[in-house]
Amino acid sequence: MESSKKVLLSRNSSSNFFAMSDDGFVVMPTKKHTASIIFLHGLGENGENWSITLSKLVKPNVKIICPNSTKIPLSLNKGFLTAAWFDLHHLDEHIPEDETSIVRAMDYLHGIIDDELAASKIPANKIILGGFSQGGALALYSSLFYPKRLGGILIMSSWVPLHKTIHGEASNNTNIPILHCHGTDDPIIPYKWGKITADIMNEMNPKYNFVSYEGLKHHTNEEELQEVKNFINKVLP
Repeated sequence: MESSKKVLLSRNSSSNFFAMSDDGFVVMPTKKHTASIIFLHGLGENGENWSITLSKLVKPNVKIICPNSTKIPLSLNKGFLTAAWFDLHHLDEHIPEDETSIVRAMDYLHGIIDDELAASKIPANKIILGGFSQGGALALYSSLFYPKRLGGILIMSSWVPLHKTIHGEASNNTNIPILHCHGTDDPIIPYKWGKITADIMNEMNPKYNFVSYEGLKHHTNEEELQEVKNFINKVLP
């Protein structure tokens, strides 16, 4: 993972408030900037679609940052170069996860948060960290080791990495609002993994909320997006 010191907001598009670079997509607030959302895409994606989706859900004072991951030889994809935040072998609780790759990605994400705090001068508790699928996994894991109190965590169709040790090792952000949305028919990140995460997080965080969507596969629907909008507006009033 490359250094977060590369500036996300490097090239303006035709819109005054939308910007992109190789590193990601940013939607600038149209009113005084008082809060930010840093949201990570899933495997094989980039940040563009999520920046557009989230821009329709937030108030005009909120900045949206959707970084792009680099392409890595993904073990799950037989070593082919794939846009991914960390290496993944298989979603099986009996197969060891690549802790080195996960921790490296966590450090990268912490750098993005630090850069946003330094550039914007907003407090850390005005930042929501979130993501979809693998992006949500990294967001959740990283939040539990970030030294400053964040505003909230938003994950969709996701799970907590290194789940066998996370309870004893997590040291921060265990008492902030967390919304975890998951479809019951998800064929990519099975609902079982959502439930495993829910069992772990409910023991760690009294403000964790797991919401199921009957029949939903590995994507979003209007009901879920409304839940996300309500969460954002509650955490970042």
